[in-house]
Amino acid sequence: MRWNVGWMARCGGRHVVWLDGHELPRSPEDAAGVLGEVLDASPEEFHTVKDLVLLVDTAEFLGPLEPWLRRELIPALAADAVVVLAGRDRPSPAWRADPGWRELVGILQLGNLSRHEGRRLLELRGVPADERAAALDFTRGHPLALALVADVSAQRIFSETSAHEVMGTLLRSFVDTVPSPLHQQALEACAMVLATTEPLLAALLGLDDAAELFAWLRDLSIVEYGARGLFPHDLARDALGGELRWRDPDGCAQIRRRAEAYYRQRFAAGEPAVRQAVLLEFVYLHRDTSVLGPFVAGYPETGALSAGPPTRSELGTIVAWVREHEGEESARLCGAWLAEQPRSAVVVRGEAGEALGFYQLIDVGSGVADQAVPTGGETGRTRMVRFWMDGRTYQDPSPVQLFITLHLFRSFLTPACPDLTLLTFAEPDPWVTGCAHLDFHRVPDLDFEVGGRRFAVFGHDWRAVPPLAWISRLAERDSLIELSQGAERAPLSEHEFAEAVRSALRLYGRADGLRGSALLGTAMVTAGLGGEDDPSAPARELRAVLADTAERMAASPRDRRGYRALHHTFLQPAGTQGAAAELLGLPMTTFRRHLAAGEARFTEILWQRELDARHGRPS
Repeated sequence: MRWNVGWMARCGGRHVVWLDGHELPRSPEDAAGVLGEVLDASPEEFHTVKDLVLLVDTAEFLGPLEPWLRRELIPALAADAVVVLAGRDRPSPAWRADPGWRELVGILQLGNLSRHEGRRLLELRGVPADERAAALDFTRGHPLALALVADVSAQRIFSETSAHEVMGTLLRSFVDTVPSPLHQQALEACAMVLATTEPLLAALLGLDDAAELFAWLRDLSIVEYGARGLFPHDLARDALGGELRWRDPDGCAQIRRRAEAYYRQRFAAGEPAVRQAVLLEFVYLHRDTSVLGPFVAGYPETGALSAGPPTRSELGTIVAWVREHEGEESARLCGAWLAEQPRSAVVVRGEAGEALGFYQLIDVGSGVADQAVPTGGETGRTRMVRFWMDGRTYQDPSPVQLFITLHLFRSFLTPACPDLTLLTFAEPDPWVTGCAHLDFHRVPDLDFEVGGRRFAVFGHDWRAVPPLAWISRLAERDSLIELSQGAERAPLSEHEFAEAVRSALRLYGRADGLRGSALLGTAMVTAGLGGEDDPSAPARELRAVLADTAERMAASPRDRRGYRALHHTFLQPAGTQGAAAELLGLPMTTFRRHLAAGEARFTEILWQRELDARHGRPS
């Protein structure tokens, strides 16, 4: 940036001076001396230097000089002087709070380069034409990353291996001044979730208060903030998350478990708008899984596609596609549904705006829908994807077909999600396995025939498996696939086990609270399953193990006081710890002592049970 500003200033006939905040002396007197040497003037004569443009780079290193710069140096310059400060950190609030400065200061946050600008930069830096597209996709226009890619490309072909090298360099540049390991954990946790609030940060780190860490994150140059909370720059997120996953997979998993627990609590207590936000955050948390990843980012093949309501001219195209692929009777019904439910259709368009495909999501129960969609006695709000197709290849795999799938599934995570969603297929066999993995199952009783052609129906009941539980189930199945392909998960350490018990106790009272628990894969749970493959069986078995452990404590005179505190806090909660203490007739200090002892004893019993199960001993 300084080169562009300096070039423009010189073109305008200005006197340009550039200083590096990293190299300036730390005392005002010495810094003034450095500037005086450059200007060939004493501090008392600074106001005589006309047409001055003072550029201060790496302003984040100014430290104690910043107040002097604001109060003394800049006011001492000529009235026509321009000062530009460039740095990673946002300007201190004093620049905006002071009435005198507020009218004079302009703050410009520099974003990523456009694709055209990035391509031009790579061209100027000598990156071969056949490497530029991959470099732009990887860097997303981040100027420093583009410069690093150019450096790598000058030595060898830019590839996945060199991308990791660039990521490592970026990571070091992002976190070269992290004050402590806890600050590092806060930054990594922020990179794992969609947006970080202060309560969420406390939950992710297992702290009661994260105000200081949250304030530190907010002031980082690589962290931005919006209505949802704090979020790191995309490349910083990629670098931090990627490094954490290989360096500390257990720590990464722990952050994910804590985030899941926090989101479940918010979802259970939230209004519809809050629940919608939580669902998106929950999906984002599992963006690395093969099933849920496309919900967040899509696939490269679908990047140029978009979707929206059909224009008047596209309505005829839709009906023509249906006529070509399904016949005249289906085309007649499609036209009738378009007339009755004009908002039911969504058109997929290419980069030039041309229609490539569509889907139609109809509300079952209207007069027209009843003509060809039997409900089989189903009750509640039912929505059917009656038509969906690539205009050219119909329902065969294609980028359009994939885009339609992603677009449809995002619609399930909205407050308007129905009680039952039905999908129709002209050829069911190729879709059985994929639909089952996504928890949509064949409903043969709802199959129907139009124009002599039979259509198969798959369905998902959102009352039985609501969106949040559905997301968890998809993530769990992804993990099971990884395990079946040979990826082994190390047993929990004693510390991790204790953390998981602590989390499970706090979620025990919620109907679906144990579904994402780290204890589900422990030996003490799997030993009691007996080969049962029901996805909900591990959570039921875990709940039974926890209840059995509580009963053991209740039967032991030694553990009875701790059990009572646990019982009224987690197992049959009184509402608050204060209410539980009052119920037991204990002062809060005594109650908390009993609760801590009870939780420790509960964990001790479970850990011994886990060790016995690992070694095949009866517990």
